Amino acid sequence: MITCDQACHVTHGSSSRAGAVSLSPAILEMAAPLGGMFTGQPPGPPPPPPGLLGQASLLQATPGIPRTSNSTLVDELESSFEACFASLVSQDYVNGTDQEEIRTGVDQCIQKFLDIARQTECFFLQKRLQLSVQKPEQVIKEDVSELRNELQRKDALVQKHLTKLRHWQQVLEDINVQHKKPADLPQGSLAYLEQASANIPAPMKQS
Repeated sequence: MITCDQACHVTHGSSSRAGAVSLSPAILEMAAPLGGMFTGQPPGPPPPPPGLLGQASLLQATPGIPRTSNSTLVDELESSFEACFASLVSQDYVNGTDQEEIRTGVDQCIQKFLDIARQTECFFLQKRLQLSVQKPEQVIKEDVSELRNELQRKDALVQKHLTKLRHWQQVLEDINVQHKKPADLPQGSLAYLEQASANIPAPMKQS
């Protein structure tokens, strides 16, 4: 049986990417119970995941949190998120004078949202772990695709810096040319006469 802690440890430990969990089409396909959650239709019962026969899906049941028959983690995540805002704009809280009671209510809503968010993340981490065991080539393809995208992004960044570099090189060349021109050209009529007289040949001496 794969636990949430094992899924988090293996998934985060084997990946060099820190941050959000990557959701591939294969993972979304494995997370079939999510279908219909955003359409208002009650989702059907999820099939038992391979390798976890006998273990209830996290989207249908999680110990310690009561749920209705058709309730899912995503449904509760959405409702708890809305409850966080509702607790801040409710007239009971706006008109209330007991600041401690207001703070307690808001903290409870936020804590519930965070708990359900962790459970939802744990579900996808388990699916990610199952995918890495059942279809390791899919994980390699995702890594290769992400590395290719990263190389393309860095190549575009290098080209952007090269374009700026060429621009400033041209600016410096233009400045150098402008500084050289005044020294090459004669200044005023006096300088022109001096240059012209220097070009006149000296008279030949008579013997």
